[in-house]
Amino acid sequence: MLGVILKVRTFRAFTLIEIVIAIFILMLILLLAVPSFTGVLADRRLKRSLDSFNNLVHEAQQRSLAQHRPYLLVMGTKSIELHPEALIKGDNPDPVAEFRIGRTETVKLVLPAALTKNPPAEWIFWPTGTCEPAEVQFTGRDGTWTARYSPLTAGATLTTYAAR
Repeated sequence: MLGVILKVRTFRAFTLIEIVIAIFILMLILLLAVPSFTGVLADRRLKRSLDSFNNLVHEAQQRSLAQHRPYLLVMGTKSIELHPEALIKGDNPDPVAEFRIGRTETVKLVLPAALTKNPPAEWIFWPTGTCEPAEVQFTGRDGTWTARYSPLTAGATLTTYAAR
């Protein structure tokens, strides 16, 4: 009798349990990474709001110097607008520039050198390029920042910055 020897081939593969465990580990890593990623995005948006506001302050200072006339940053509920203090013949009454305030955002202007208790929400930049000392507090869904502005340079000193 001839004996037939059959070799059984064995294939190495992942079992269903191993695949489920690997997917579980990947999902766990993803769940840990998502909050970190959303924090980075919130920080970027908060930084963008600070940069946009600082650009508006810089533009107010530059316009007041270039045109030798005072400019105002007027705080509203939906935007902060840049206007000349007084319109002259030929001026457009529309704002020269603005900083939009989102529905979930608030901006508070504090004028520590104001002579009245509740001054109007207007920040002045004089023709010399100097401005009234001010503190601006921003709060939004992405976090908060507070900046103090120097009266001589209109440069910002960040006192608080907290992204969510």
